[in-house]
Parts: sequence; C-alpha cells; structure tokens
Amino acid sequence: MSAVLYDNRRMRTCWRWTLLLLLLAIVGGVLITACAVNPVSGRSELALLSEADELRLGRENDAAIRKQYGVYPDTRLQTYVQQVGERLAARSHRAQLKYSFTVLDSPQVNAFALPGGYVYITRGIMAHLNSEAELAAVLGHEIGHVTARHSVRQYSAAAAANIGFTLGAILIPEIGSRGGQELFNVIGGALLSGYGRDHELEADRLGAEYLARTDYDPQAMIKVIAVLKNQEVFEKAQAAREGREPRTYHGVFASHPSADQRLQQVVGEAEKYRSAHNGRVERAAYLKLLDGVAFGDSEAQGIRRGSAFYHKGLGFALRFPDGWQIENTPERLLAVSPARDALLQVEATPKGSARSPQEYLVATMKLQSLREDRALTVNGLPAYAGVNRMQTPFGLRDAQVATVFFRDYAFRFFGAARDGTPTQPFLATVMSLHALKPDERRLAEALRIDLVTARAGDNYAQFARRSPLQHEPEAMLRLINDQYPQGEPAPGQLIKIIR
Repeated sequence: MSAVLYDNRRMRTCWRWTLLLLLLAIVGGVLITACAVNPVSGRSELALLSEADELRLGRENDAAIRKQYGVYPDTRLQTYVQQVGERLAARSHRAQLKYSFTVLDSPQVNAFALPGGYVYITRGIMAHLNSEAELAAVLGHEIGHVTARHSVRQYSAAAAANIGFTLGAILIPEIGSRGGQELFNVIGGALLSGYGRDHELEADRLGAEYLARTDYDPQAMIKVIAVLKNQEVFEKAQAAREGREPRTYHGVFASHPSADQRLQQVVGEAEKYRSAHNGRVERAAYLKLLDGVAFGDSEAQGIRRGSAFYHKGLGFALRFPDGWQIENTPERLLAVSPARDALLQVEATPKGSARSPQEYLVATMKLQSLREDRALTVNGLPAYAGVNRMQTPFGLRDAQVATVFFRDYAFRFFGAARDGTPTQPFLATVMSLHALKPDERRLAEALRIDLVTARAGDNYAQFARRSPLQHEPEAMLRLINDQYPQGEPAPGQLIKIIR
C-alpha cells in the first residue's frame, strides 16, 4: 500500500508541474517537457531538458571546453584517468551513458562535468592528489553530478523562475517595477536555494558510494576534501596578497569542511556498500604517473617568470612592469598594477590581409579617432601606436593602443588607468617584445613534477631552496605532498618536488 501511495503522490506532483507548465505554454507560447524520473532518487521532478537534450548539450560543449583549456598531451595519463573513471561510472546510477574523462592542460585546481557524461579534471588538481583513491574520489564526485542530473535540475529551476517572472510581468504590470523585481528575486532565490551545498553533498554521497562499489575506501572522499581545503586556505592567502580573486575547486569549502557533520554522514552512508576488498589506494602507481607532468603554466600557452613572459610555440618574449600581477589565459595576457589602478592587455591574432600595423590598428580594430599616433620600430619589428578614447574597466578613458607585427601575427596592446594613461609602463612593455633568444628557450619550458625518494634528514626547506617556484615554494611543496602546513617527509617516502 505504501508503494501505491508513493506512486500516487509522485503522479500528482508530476501532474501539478505539467498543468502549470501547460498553462505557461498556452499563455506564453512555450513548449516544455515537464517531468522526468531522476535516475538516482527514482522521484519525478521538473525537467525542462530531456536526456537527449542533455547528451546533445554535453557533446556540443565538449569541443569548446577542449579548445578553451587545451588537452594535456600525455596519452598514458589520459588513458589512466579514462580507465579509472570508467570503472566508477560502470557502478553508477547511469552506467548506460558513454562517459568521457579528459585531463585538461591547466594549472587551475579544478574538476567539473558537463551534462551527459563529459568529465574534466585539470593537471593542476592532479598535482595536489597523492593516490589513485583520491583521483577516484574527485572523478566519483563529478560522476555524481552527472547521475543526479544536477545541471538539468538547476537549469530547469532557473528557467521556471524566469518563465514565471515573464508571465507575471505580462499579467501583473506592477511586478515589473523595481520593488516587484526585488520581490521576485527573493522568490527566485528561495526556489534555487540549496543548489550549491546540497548538490555538492549529494555528489559527495554518490561519489563515496561509487568508490565503495569499485573497491576503494569511501573515506577517500573525506581525505581529498581535506587536501583541497588546505589548498583553498593557501590560495586565499595568496590571492589576498596579490589583490585578486582566489581560484579554488567548486568554491564551497567555507561551508563544507572535511569535519562537517553532514559530509561525514553522507559519506558514511557508503559503508553499506563496502566489501572485504575495499582498501584500494594505489599511492605509488599514481605518483609514478605524475613524474614529469607539467606544473604551473602550460608550455602551450606560455610561461610567466616574474615580470617576464616566454612563449615557445610562437617564439616570442616580453616584459611587463615590475610588481604587476600577470594573468595568462588562452585568449590574452592581462597585467594589473599593484594598486589595481592600471592595466595592460596583450593579444596575438593572425594579421590577415593588413599590409601594415597602422592599417591593422585603424581598419581591422576600427579605431577611427586615433591621436598622438606614430610609427615605431620594436626590436626590428614594424609597429604603430596611439591614443584612443574608449570604454575601459575604469569607464570611458583615453587608452593607449599599439600593434606590432611579428611573423604572421599582429600583437595588439591596450593600456588604461583610473587616472590618465600608463604611458611609460605601456610603451616599455610594447618595446620589450622580441623573438626568443637561444638562452631564453629554456625559460619558455614548463616546470615539471619530479618524483624522488626522501632520505634521512631531508626536509621541505632544503627542497624549496633548490626549487624554481617563485612564491612560497616550501608551503607549495608541502601542499602537493599533503603535508601542509608543517609536515616533513619520512625516510623512504615518495614525494613530489618541482624542477
């Protein structure tokens, strides 16, 4: 009888959503799929994306993710991660999906999943892990997001809230006022509440279950969260010193520490899936796979060393003002002054049919109000620079602009400041662009993880003194070896150092 009552309630819930959304469709001209059964819970829920839509979205965005971050060029490592992920996915609630696990060529500490079974993990987060069990915990967590259809649920709730506001604004004009908008934001916020921490906890619970079903200790989930919490503490302190936003995995650890009672509870639920064989760790095997993996900046995207930047693939180097914070993305280089009151941006694009830097600056970039413009020669390279009134992060300002032709590329420079234009720092950076010199080529090569066996008397302070790491090398070495903040290696212990 209880099962019948449950099914009846589930049908009533589904019909309520269906009738509501049918009304919206009739009035608003919207065609929507209303309900679907969640693969994990077995309950009907609002779902505005079918599984076919989910698979299509994942497939279409996979190429964009690979292009944005780059795929780490190590077939052995990619195969290993795919195999670990497939073992977990085979014991998940959606084992029928064709899962893809990709190591991204990014130093960021991150992992995420697209709808439909596309899971990504950066080499940056892998450098902080110290066993296959910890890798499996991260992958299992992301598989949990896929199996519970979290992206679909979040999209559906947000879309429903947006549809409701649009319809309400038509039927009740007052809701379009500022007060009505604020009221609806509160209602929408309540509808979406829990889509952060609750989803992360559910993904932890599911990940721990998949660990236990695949002969790993589910407590590896607690272990890896403790590792990432330490990384978050370190990264927030670094970001505060550098005046930037911290880059942390999922960004939920402030309310989700490893000692959290709810976390302990949801991971503990996986104990019922344990067998006599649950204990797989594979520390040595995992560490040996990391031996030689790039650490920090990607060689394919260029290497930052202090105020200098070196790019092996494009064969150039340049220097920013001392003390400026340099952000390196696949699209551009961005340098910000210590007071965050001035910035410089550099982009490299094919110069196309432009016959001169002046033509490129005026025609291709559509800068029609140049003044103080002049031709330059930058280390033997043709260039053109000027001042143009334009929108900047500081508002409408006079911005310094320049283009330098280097081989088949046009290097575009922009500079702006809160009060005036950063003329001297800007021109110095433009004039520093040059072809890589023979003695600079090694500087354009990525740092690498080097696996060593600790001997009696070894400590991280010694390894830090020989490390090329520029910012707090001793703390970083402890972090990546899970001995932060005060641990030291034991004799015979395999540890990661950076060469």
